[in-house]
Amino acid sequence: MRFMVIVKADQRTEAGILPSQELLEKMGKYNEELARAGVLLAGEGLRASSKGARVRFEGSRRTVTDGPFTETKELIAGFWILQAGSLAEAIDWVKKAPVPEGELEIRQVFELEDFGEAVTPQILERDERLRRQTEQSR
Repeated sequence: MRFMVIVKADQRTEAGILPSQELLEKMGKYNEELARAGVLLAGEGLRASSKGARVRFEGSRRTVTDGPFTETKELIAGFWILQAGSLAEAIDWVKKAPVPEGELEIRQVFELEDFGEAVTPQILERDERLRRQTEQSR
């Protein structure tokens, strides 16, 4: 099972305040531990919403809104993608994260087989082809 661990934004991350060298060192060690255990699939920090945009979809209409966005509690400052055997295992790993304060949210990622009979052989073949292409482009 794959899980996305969502690092919530706060006033500091939205102000573009970067983590200290000490915190970066702790995060690096934590990420190394995740990688050694075969749990870490990806993990990145995100720039402040002032550097981003939102696209709203209404039928065929597309509306672009440039950041920053005011609702800090709804924003994401970073993420990890973890491979774990269960939600409980993912929670155990996340509890070890060197986060000085705040909240991390854990959400299971849908796998193609979760969609049951809606997954046709054509959809399955396309998904496998796309996975191969993305792995080759890394």
